[in-house]
Amino acid sequence: MKSRVFLAVLCLPWFSLGFPENAHAMHIMEGFLPVQWCGMWTVLALPFLILGFRSANRLVRMKPALKMLLGLAGAFAFVLSALKIPSVTGSCSHMTGTGLGAILFGPAAMTVMGCIVLAFQALLLAHGGLTTLGANTFAMAVAGPFAAYYIYRFLRKIGAPLWLGVFTAAAVGDLTTYLTTSLQLAMAFPAADGGVAASFYKFAGVFAFTQVPLAVSEGLLTVLAVNFLAAHSRQELQDLAFLRKEALQ
Repeated sequence: MKSRVFLAVLCLPWFSLGFPENAHAMHIMEGFLPVQWCGMWTVLALPFLILGFRSANRLVRMKPALKMLLGLAGAFAFVLSALKIPSVTGSCSHMTGTGLGAILFGPAAMTVMGCIVLAFQALLLAHGGLTTLGANTFAMAVAGPFAAYYIYRFLRKIGAPLWLGVFTAAAVGDLTTYLTTSLQLAMAFPAADGGVAASFYKFAGVFAFTQVPLAVSEGLLTVLAVNFLAAHSRQELQDLAFLRKEALQ
């Protein structure tokens, strides 16, 4: 199946990186957030995970042939979010890759896939952490996918071209993730002068230097991924009602 070839090519950059040497360059690293904030974000993420499990199970049960495509969306998120650039103490800048799965399967299903990606990265790559899994899940697998999905639906509803909807959704999902991460850090570590607001502007400002170009890059890569799927997995996309008879335009 040609989608398997795409998956293999997609994974090559990750294998070329090897394992990270610096455990401080990650989502929000292990032990960085106070316990009460770890607990709060975990509680907030749980309802979305439950909804996501139900959504993914229903989708796979109705259309088993989509399992490969769902796995591909997860692999896409794993690879892109593993390519990181150190940005600020306790976190980093990187693409998220969750926009693709969100627009294909809906944001709820991508919440589960994103959480699995984050768990594997924490365990295998020291990228993120288990105590901060709830916070990272809420930022990358809840806030990002939901923002991507709804901006995509809006743009398609007003007649925007498919490529523009995909590009904007992926970029907005990426930026939403990092605005959420900035807020999480600001709430946990408010500035002595200015409180949470001042701290948020500080974190968001530092992230912006690397995150804005990364968001644009993620948008372009997601358009390329959808182009590939439209050419080689058209039936699966039609089963999802993502593509009908129109070409990618």
